[in-house]
Amino acid sequence: MWQSYIKGFESYLLLERSLSKNTLEAYADDLNKLLQFLNFKEINIPPEQITLSHLQDFIAWIHSLGMSAHSQARIISGIKAFYKYLMVENIIQKNPTRLLQSPKLGRKLPDVLSVDEIETILAVIDLSKPDGERNKAIIETLYSCGLRVSELVSLKISDIYFEIGFIKVIGKGNKERLVPIGQIAIRQLKNYFEKTRNHQTIATSHSDYLFLNRGGKKISRIMIFNIIKALAIKTGITKKISPHTFRHSFATHLVEGGADLRAVQEMLGHESITTTEIYTHLNRTFLRETIMQFHPRSK
Repeated sequence: MWQSYIKGFESYLLLERSLSKNTLEAYADDLNKLLQFLNFKEINIPPEQITLSHLQDFIAWIHSLGMSAHSQARIISGIKAFYKYLMVENIIQKNPTRLLQSPKLGRKLPDVLSVDEIETILAVIDLSKPDGERNKAIIETLYSCGLRVSELVSLKISDIYFEIGFIKVIGKGNKERLVPIGQIAIRQLKNYFEKTRNHQTIATSHSDYLFLNRGGKKISRIMIFNIIKALAIKTGITKKISPHTFRHSFATHLVEGGADLRAVQEMLGHESITTTEIYTHLNRTFLRETIMQFHPRSK
């Protein structure tokens, strides 16, 4: 019974909400954790018989396993989405998650790279190696456009409008947006085409994808993570650096430079301005540090 409902839920998320494969897998994983708990406790009941008490016991159980507050909150979000689907489909009449509370989360500001640190990362890329021009183009594009890693790997040549300095990005929920791309990134993309990509044997179904692996196929998310991890180690920068770090840095540097928050929201593809507002907190931290460092009365 559970598995048939979960399959229906996944179809709903895919067809009705146009969510990505990764998001679908995350939701399924959340529900499988709930099933593990029910099996462990030998509670053999269908989804419609689950109560708030069962769910509270489940949250206590995952907490006892050492799961972080953020992970607990994400799992609760997944279970709430599942029961919302059951309500929409009239499978249940009463939602047991309505009063289920998530743990309090402190807002952890992400690590942000300075302009000099980004330059340092670009400088350690060995352009004499076959993948050097590509890797430099990847970093320049991430930072110039503030892309999510999933958006980067899905970029196509047909999405790039060099003549007007924009790229078309397919974001969460298959929503399209146009994002400006800087001249330095454009120049590096052209270098990548001329020195590397144009000389590759490319798999037929992957010919329009922008970034390719050595086999001539679309580059994977995990490969982007590995490229950036290797570059971070080479630089000796101790901050936690991932593809998302360049997205955070892109947004932070724009806000620090005085960019309108609505414009930043549009470029990042945030559905709500509230999500973008984290960068105003980062900006305040930057301003405070600047005052503490340079104001004569702050010594």
